[in-house]
Amino acid sequence: MRDPRLQELAKNLITYSVDLKPGENILLEMIGLPDQELTKCLIEEVHKAGGRPFVDLRDPSVTRSLMMYGTKEQFAQLGEFELARMKAMQAYIAVRSGDNITETSDVPDDKRRMYSIDYQRPVTNQRVNHTKWVVLRYPNASMAQLANTSTEAFEDFYFRVCNLDYSKMSAAMDALVERMRRTDRVRIVSPGTDLSFSIKGLPAIKCAGRNNIPDGEVFTAPVRDSVNGVLAYNTPTVYQGVSFENVVLTFKDGRIIDARSNDTEAINHILDADEGARYIGEFSIGLNPHIRHPMKDILFDEKIDGSIHFTPGQAYEEADNGNRSSVHWDMVLIQRPEYGGGEIYFDDELIRKDGRFMVKDLEPLNPENLM
Repeated sequence: MRDPRLQELAKNLITYSVDLKPGENILLEMIGLPDQELTKCLIEEVHKAGGRPFVDLRDPSVTRSLMMYGTKEQFAQLGEFELARMKAMQAYIAVRSGDNITETSDVPDDKRRMYSIDYQRPVTNQRVNHTKWVVLRYPNASMAQLANTSTEAFEDFYFRVCNLDYSKMSAAMDALVERMRRTDRVRIVSPGTDLSFSIKGLPAIKCAGRNNIPDGEVFTAPVRDSVNGVLAYNTPTVYQGVSFENVVLTFKDGRIIDARSNDTEAINHILDADEGARYIGEFSIGLNPHIRHPMKDILFDEKIDGSIHFTPGQAYEEADNGNRSSVHWDMVLIQRPEYGGGEIYFDDELIRKDGRFMVKDLEPLNPENLM
């Protein structure tokens, strides 16, 4: 008998997140799952919607071996094969799990870069820009450990977050989208942080369960050369399987001129990947009421209630400031009181203080109104 929580999640993913229509192809990419119950639930919901499911089961340890021993030519050919498949899809769901978030941390940089540029980038660009897509994690003991909870408690948390009423959240986000669309100057203030930039003329995009589960953010991008000041992130951040803490970035005219962390050499190595890696491609406000603390999983951490993320690297096409990079590194600052507090100003008006929206039209986004 199917777990009703998985059935509800599968139904929400198919009917709401990707809004699958009769006759549409959908790729289900299931990575590192301990069992295939959700896969079966998804296949059943796809057929109920009149779609055609295509399933790809992957193992992270096998991916590591491919990365370790593959060649540039092989990655390019693999990219061609998978790009052709992706072009035949109208929708895409990826469910990602695995017992070790650092599985690929020992892959050499040159192999990692080839895998990313020659294989992943063209496939991801097709998927992001030309399909209806959603990406989510699957609960396991490793994630529970990162969240400092029991496995059972984490599963309960996971299904609360993932089966949230995202249509209600979506409606409440409209006021924030409108405010961001008419805003020029943004200022972020927190302990160790005083950052200013412009978002004038750039679209604001709401994320309410369509592309990520869990979800809960509204994003745009800064005008590329407008960022000035210092930003001290207060959550751990994992990039390419390596964990960084106490990241502090200093900006001048958009460019990161100084980057420090618990491993300053390594963070600068990543930011030197290309010119765009030292510019910002995304600014986002996180507001999922159930996600309160970081767990080194960016699909959760970037949605933390009372947070922002400010992302070195590639901009999204939906809110494109022109920045191009092989890097897209979401780093999170939480501004609730227990994390030191902080403020967000739009054109000198205080919009959010200590993680709570302070203006009437945005109050529906405060956590008690989204539960």
